[in-house]
Amino acid sequence: MSHPELSPEYIDRIIQMAWEDRTPFEAIEMQFGLVEQDVILLMRRQLRRSSFERWRKRVSGRRTKHLALRDEAVTRFRCSRQRAISSNKIAKR
Repeated sequence: MSHPELSPEYIDRIIQMAWEDRTPFEAIEMQFGLVEQDVILLMRRQLRRSSFERWRKRVSGRRTKHLALRDEAVTRFRCSRQRAISSNKIAKR
């Protein structure tokens, strides 16, 4: 993976999205162009080893991280109580 165009702000947002339970890898791919394997490599490079291992254990096999495994009733990427996010900025209510 070589994405020199990713700014520190984008990298932070990708890491945040990867940690979120309801955000599937497909949403990261749609927004940033990184497939699951790219996200894994980015997380491996950006996180401490123990944090990376904890994250991998958490997301491995998690149904909500993959649209194909997700229950058809779930039609959103985020919790209904989460504030709307546009252009990586939290919108005020």
